Formats: sequence, C-alpha cells, structure tokens
Amino acid sequence: MLTKKQLELLEFINRRMQRDGVPPSFDEMKDALDLRSKSGIHRLITALEERGFIRRLAHRARAIEIVKLPEALEKSGFTPRVIEGSRSEPPAASMQVESGGAFDVPLMGRIAAGVPIEAISHVEHNVSVPGGMITGPAHHYALEVKGDSMIDVGINDGDIVVIRETDAADNGDIVVALVEGHEATLKRFRRKGAAVALEAANPAYETRVFREDQVKVQGRLVGLIRTY
Repeated sequence: MLTKKQLELLEFINRRMQRDGVPPSFDEMKDALDLRSKSGIHRLITALEERGFIRRLAHRARAIEIVKLPEALEKSGFTPRVIEGSRSEPPAASMQVESGGAFDVPLMGRIAAGVPIEAISHVEHNVSVPGGMITGPAHHYALEVKGDSMIDVGINDGDIVVIRETDAADNGDIVVALVEGHEATLKRFRRKGAAVALEAANPAYETRVFREDQVKVQGRLVGLIRTY
C-alpha cells in the first residue's frame, strides 16, 4: 500500500516520463506536490524505492526508472522509458517490448546539451527503440547527447535521446533547437513574447534568449536510451 503522497509522486513521475521521456527534477516534484523542501521528496523517493516501484540508477544524477505501477495507474498505460543497453553493441532490431515491436530510427550524430555545436544532418547508423517511444506517424530520429547542461532532468552525457520531428513546441517541452541556422542544441523551450528562451537544466548554465526568428524547433524529446 502507498500513502496518498507516495501515489501522487509516482503518478507525477510516470506522467512526466510518458510525456518527456525523462523524469522530472526534484524541484519540479516538490512544486507538483506542494512541499516546502526537497527533503520531503527524498523521503518519498526512498519509500517508493524500498517498495519496489522505482529504481534509482547508480552514478546518474537524479535518474529514476519506474519498475512497476499500482494497478490503478497501470490501467492508464505504462511503458518504461529508460532502456539499459551496451554502448558498443546497439540493441538488436528484433527486440520486442510489451507495447509491440522495436523500431529502427536513424542516429543522426551528436547534439549539444551545453554550448551549441554544429547542426546535425548526417546519418551514422540506425538504433532500435521500443514501439512505445514512437508517437504517431511523424518521422523520428535519435541523437547522442554531448554535455551536462540537462542533467537535472536526467539527461546525461552519452545518453541517446529519441526525437519526434516537429517544428512546433509548447512551453516546457524539451526540444532540439536550431540556433541561427547552424547550431543545434537540446534545451527546454520557453516562449517569452517575441523572444524564445532555451533553458538548461543545470545551474552552471545560463538561459539563452533569442529573437523568435533566430530559433527553429527541429523536434521534441519523446524518449531516452541509457547505455553503460
């Protein structure tokens, strides 16, 4: 049995992972549950881990994997979003998951989660991703993350992010943004009047603000593949 707060937190984490492919930060959890400090979140996380509902991934800042859900939440659908694999040997194309077969998507190279790097435009090879990460008929692609500016939302250097190609984004979405036509970066998108802010999830990096015509959204984050 879970307490009301434990269930609320598990539901919030699951909802955000289904939407963004990565867990929320502790600050976002605190705000969502209307708690005064992050110590309360730490206690709830520990309780959920002890009861076998989540697993904290070692040596990864605030990285959480949902292992199971209570029956009430499972009825609404649950697909784990963190996939463990081997960096030297990509998952096989025949891999099967509960929600259906795996899909091959092109790995387009590296994307900066830090200072923007040159835009990615070539295919290195394909990677297999669970069908649950493929959202609708839109084109999807994968990118290897370079940098640590998104670690507070569980995106680490070397992770593979799965991107749904789109040129539209809502406030708060984590997107691939093309800056001034030649630099690509992975950041949280915020529209502020006629300007666009690209927010990092690491206090070491400042939010960068651009004119709307300087930023083009190239896709939205839908999944994450973690390798060791």
